[in-house]
Amino acid sequence: MKILVIAPTPFFSDRGSHIRILEEARALEARGHSITIATYHIGKDPQDFIKTTIKTRRISRLLFWYKKVEAGPDWQKIILNFLLIRKVFYLLRTEHPDAVHGHLHEGALIGWLMKKLFWKRDFRLVVDFHGSLVREMVSHNYLSFAWLRRLFAQVERLINRCGDVAIASSQENARDIARKRNDRTVHVVEDGVNIVDYEQLADQRALREKFHLPRDKKIILYTGALLQDKGIDHILCAAQAMASQQDKIHFVFGGYPRHDVAHYIEKHALHEMITLVSPLSFFDLPALNSCADIAIDPKDDKTRQASGKILQYMAAALPIICVDRPTNRHYLGNDAMYIRAKDGPDGIVNAITVLLKDPQKQSILGQKSKEHAKIYSWANAGEKLEKIYKYNIVELRNKHL
Repeated sequence: MKILVIAPTPFFSDRGSHIRILEEARALEARGHSITIATYHIGKDPQDFIKTTIKTRRISRLLFWYKKVEAGPDWQKIILNFLLIRKVFYLLRTEHPDAVHGHLHEGALIGWLMKKLFWKRDFRLVVDFHGSLVREMVSHNYLSFAWLRRLFAQVERLINRCGDVAIASSQENARDIARKRNDRTVHVVEDGVNIVDYEQLADQRALREKFHLPRDKKIILYTGALLQDKGIDHILCAAQAMASQQDKIHFVFGGYPRHDVAHYIEKHALHEMITLVSPLSFFDLPALNSCADIAIDPKDDKTRQASGKILQYMAAALPIICVDRPTNRHYLGNDAMYIRAKDGPDGIVNAITVLLKDPQKQSILGQKSKEHAKIYSWANAGEKLEKIYKYNIVELRNKHL
């Protein structure tokens, strides 16, 4: 099949939603399909880092000053999305795809518009929701007025009904979307991980040298967006609370934007206790994860997003400290150190302390993590997506017979 992917974002950037877009496309490519990704004018070209035939088609650089690659709303994206509509229109007219795969709510809306404009064309629109639009905007301190939240909530409800078939990255988000759709059907295509990326690495000592990390301390790791809505402030407070143990433990933060974390480290004189790896390339993620002894994901379920970083931690055989939420339980069962979101830094400190006092528990949870990771491969996600495409395309063609 020929598949046109709508990515209303500066693809590729080193964060979760982009990893999902890329890895889904790679999984479909591995199954013999032709993939074109329509996206913004900025971002890395995956072809510079991996061997792939995926085509990346970018909008015009009319907003040449726009450089933002981190997550979060921006009013200038309205203009960028109008330019993306123009690009998608051109690609639909020239490439005649069998399916259009719209990521995020903006991609779903653009895909819906294309269905209306190309109403005579036989293509299926697959919409891929990574989380809640309103919840994420609120988490980034947007929609401070109640009437604005109500307005965008209505917009989100309408977009959730778009598409011939809907996909969600988590069970939590799927339940929310299903309530808004007439067919009540939402397919869950979970994030995955490439285990093989972790099996071809040097030993831990060499990897720690690469990132200039201490050899003789327990490394406690967070990788991902360095933003408040991801719970990053809780880990920083936990690190400060454990400063008296800096001869035994060392925190590592990998991701971007770096400003707030760098400011916190400077303000509280935590240079000896915290290493900031920023920016962190997604393609270096397996190496950095493999340096660690304990991993943390303090993100709660407010945005209804899945947690791709947890799957990466699992592939690295790390014991994981995370918030007790359905998606994390689905990935890890009982084999994690669960904390309550409301416990904040104290919950993280207590969980780290328990693991540091019990090396055997660390080892057992790490091995259990890796066993669970084997279930969640991107290859499985690609197979599921292919079935969704084929079923819906065959169904469409049968209607015209």
